Amino acid sequence: MSTEKTEPFIFHQEIIDDDGGGGLVEWERVPPWKDQVTIRGLVVSAFLGAMFCIVTHKLSLTSGMIPSFNVSAGLLGFFFVNLWNGVLTKLGFQILPFTKQENTVIQTCVVACYGLAANGGSASCLLAMDERTYNLIGADYPGNRAEDIKNPGLGWMIGFLFVVSFLGLFSLAPLSKVMILDSKLTYPSGTATAMLITSFHTDTGAELAGKQVRCLGKYLSIGFVWSCFKWFFSGIGDSCGFDHFPTFGLNLSKKTFYFDFSPTYVGFGLICPHIVSCSVFLGAIISWGFLWPFISAQAGDWYPSGLDSNNFKGLDGYKVFIATALILGDGLYNLIKIIYISAKEMFNKCIKHSKLPIANEAIDDMTSSGLAEQRKRDEIFLKDRIPTWFAASGYVALAAISIATIPIIFPSLKWYLVLVSYIIAPALAFCNSYGAGLTDCSMPATYGKIGLFIIASLVGSDGGVLAGLAACAVMLSIVSSAADLMQDFKTGYITLSSAKSMFVSQLLGTAMGCVIGPLTFWLFWTAFDIGSPDGPYKAPGALIFREMAILASQGTLELPKYCLELCCGFFVGALVVNLLRDATPRKVSQFIPIPMAMAIPFYFGAFFAVDMFVGTVILYIWERINRKDAEDYSGAVASGLISGDGIWTIPSAILSILGINPPICMYFGPSVTS
Repeated sequence: MSTEKTEPFIFHQEIIDDDGGGGLVEWERVPPWKDQVTIRGLVVSAFLGAMFCIVTHKLSLTSGMIPSFNVSAGLLGFFFVNLWNGVLTKLGFQILPFTKQENTVIQTCVVACYGLAANGGSASCLLAMDERTYNLIGADYPGNRAEDIKNPGLGWMIGFLFVVSFLGLFSLAPLSKVMILDSKLTYPSGTATAMLITSFHTDTGAELAGKQVRCLGKYLSIGFVWSCFKWFFSGIGDSCGFDHFPTFGLNLSKKTFYFDFSPTYVGFGLICPHIVSCSVFLGAIISWGFLWPFISAQAGDWYPSGLDSNNFKGLDGYKVFIATALILGDGLYNLIKIIYISAKEMFNKCIKHSKLPIANEAIDDMTSSGLAEQRKRDEIFLKDRIPTWFAASGYVALAAISIATIPIIFPSLKWYLVLVSYIIAPALAFCNSYGAGLTDCSMPATYGKIGLFIIASLVGSDGGVLAGLAACAVMLSIVSSAADLMQDFKTGYITLSSAKSMFVSQLLGTAMGCVIGPLTFWLFWTAFDIGSPDGPYKAPGALIFREMAILASQGTLELPKYCLELCCGFFVGALVVNLLRDATPRKVSQFIPIPMAMAIPFYFGAFFAVDMFVGTVILYIWERINRKDAEDYSGAVASGLISGDGIWTIPSAILSILGINPPICMYFGPSVTS
C-alpha cells in the first residue's frame, strides 16, 4: 500500500519557447485529493443538486425525457464558486484558488444528486405502485390487485434509496483501470465535460464561460418570468391558459396538436439533436394524427363504446401497449447491439495484446510530450485508485444491509430474490458502463425492465407486481450510478482530478440525492395531482411500468381487439428501423427516426412534440446564420429556459399548498353563432 503524498502533486508541463531552440518548463500544481473536495464545493453542489432535482422531477412526471445536465452543472459550479470567492474577497477574507479539479468534483456531486431523481424510480417504477395508477388501470383488470398498492411515503423512499443507491458505486470501482486506462473507453459525454471544464480555467475559456453564464442567467430569468405570467391565466381546471392555446385551430387542438408556449420543451428542442426532436414530432403525427383517430373510429367493434377515456380496455390500452412495444423493441435491439460491440471490442483487444507484444514495448520507448503527458495522467489516476478489497467489502456489507432491509419495505420481494439481484447486478452494470463508454448510450431503464421481468415472473401473481417494480428500482439505481461513476472517472482523468476525490464526491452526491430527491418529489406529490390523465403531471412512466409488471407476473393480459397484433407490428418495426439506421450509410441513416423517441408522444400527447420541433427549427436557423454562436450558446439558452421553468415549480407548488389559485381562466372555444 503506497504512502499518501500530502504535498501538491507536480504534473503538467508546458514548454514555453523563448528563442526557438528550447524553452522553460512551466509546471501546473495538482492539489491532493482532500483539497479537491471543499466545503464551498459541497454547499454549491447541494444548491445545484436541489435545483436540478426539481427540474428532473418536472420532466420525469411530464414527458419522461431528461437531457444531460453535466455541462450545465460544470458551468453553474464555475459561476457560483467564483461568485462566492468574489463576495468573500470584498469582505476581506483570504480564499483558496478555484481549480479545475474542484470544478470537476462539484459537477460530479451534482450529477450524482440529480441522478437519483432521474433514475431512483420516483416517477416510474416506485410511482407505479400507487393507488391512482392502480385505479387508472382498473380494479377489474386481470392481475391488477389491490394488495399490490404502496403509496409514496417520504420515510420509506429515503430509506430505500439509502440502502440501494450506493451499491452501484462499489460494484465497478475496482474496474476503473480496466475501463479508463486499459480499454481506453472514450465516454464521449464525460470527455466533452472535461474539455469544457478545462477550458473554463484558461483566460480565453473563462471569458467565454462568463458570457455563457450571463446568457444562461438571462434565459433562466425569461423562463421563470414567462412561467409566472402564464400562471395568472391558467385558472382552475385543465383547459385554461396558454397551455391549451389552439395554435392550429380547435379541431387539431382536440388531437393535442397545439403550441403550449412551454420554455422547457422549446429548450429541449434546442439542446437535443435534430433527429431526436424530429423523431418525437413524427411519432406525434403517426399516433395522434392517424393511428388514434383510426382506432377511435372502431369503437363498438374493436372495443366497447362509451368507455371512460382512461379505461385500459379501450383506447388507452392501445396507447400504453403500443408505446411499450416500441420502447421494448428499441431497448432490446440496442441492448443486444451494445453487448455485441462490447464483446467484439474486448475480443479484439485480447487478440492485439496476445499477438503484438512488441507494440507495447514500442510505446514504452516513445519519448514524445504526448506520451509523457499520458503517463503522468495515468500516474495521477492510479495513485489514488480505490482498493479492490475496499470496494468488494463495501459492496458485500451494503448488500447484506439491503438484503435485510428491502423485504421489510416490500414483503413480497423475499431476501433470496434480493440476493439474486445483487449477484447479477454487477454484470449488468458492467455491460451498461462498457456500452456507455463506447457509444455514450446509457440504458438503465432497459436493465431495470430486465430485473422487473425476471423477479415478477419468479414471484408470480401473488405479489409479483410489487416485487417486480421494487427489483426494477434496485436495478435502475445500481446500473445508472455505476455508469455515472465511470463517466466521472473519465472526466477526472482528463482534468487531472484524483480518482479518490471522484469516488468521494459520488458518495457525497448520492447521499445528498437520497434526501433531496424524495424531498423535491414530495413537493410535487403534495402540491399537484400527480398521475391525473387530464393534468400536467400525467406520469406516463408509472402506467407503463405497472402494465409491464402485470404482464410479467400474469404471463397473459386481457387486451382490446387487435392490440396484440399492433404491438407485435410496432415491436418488429422498431427492430427494423434500428437495423436500417445501422445498415445504411451515414448520409442516409441521419434522416431515419429513432423508435424510442417516436414512442414518447404516443401516450403523452402531441403538444410537447410541437414545442420541441419549434426549438429544433430555431436551432437550425441559428446554425445557418451563425454556427459558432449556436455551438457556444445554444446549450446555455436551453439550460436557462429549462431551469427557469423548473424553478417556477417551487413558488407554484407553495401557492397550490396555500390554496391560492390563479385569478384568471383564459379559455378558447368556438364562436357563438346566431
